[in-house]
Amino acid sequence: MEYNANSVEEYIEVLPEDRKQIILQLRNVILSNLPEGFTEQISYGMISYVVPLTRYPKGYHVKKDEPLPFLSLASQKNYIALYHMGLYGNKEIEEWFIEEYTKRVTTKLDMGKSCIRFRNLASIPFDLIAELCRKITVDDYINYYEKTIIKK
Repeated sequence: MEYNANSVEEYIEVLPEDRKQIILQLRNVILSNLPEGFTEQISYGMISYVVPLTRYPKGYHVKKDEPLPFLSLASQKNYIALYHMGLYGNKEIEEWFIEEYTKRVTTKLDMGKSCIRFRNLASIPFDLIAELCRKITVDDYINYYEKTIIKK
């Protein structure tokens, strides 16, 4: 689902009431735990955390004039999604996350390459998401991105 919003506040405002508090809580966890250097904005109709062009002028290889995407948060039709590009292709982080998730959450992990889908909103592991946010700095992500994603 894509919401037509120009700001994070507008995005949150148009959410259904049952999603608003969860998104606000997730946003707070992300903002409180992301390393310095990422910025928050609306990208692709979602709340996104990016490496700004002022920090990484090369931009996103798909669209050079766009900041490098790192993490996004979205309210979809049947779930809340957390898109974390640090999980994409990074086996060490991915394996850590899967192992920790299964220790902390009784519901089955629903995850794609970079997308974690939360269908049961009562079982979102906020503490684990906080740890995941702290795992990768801006410099770590830029280095990883240049070594793996761009070279493909």
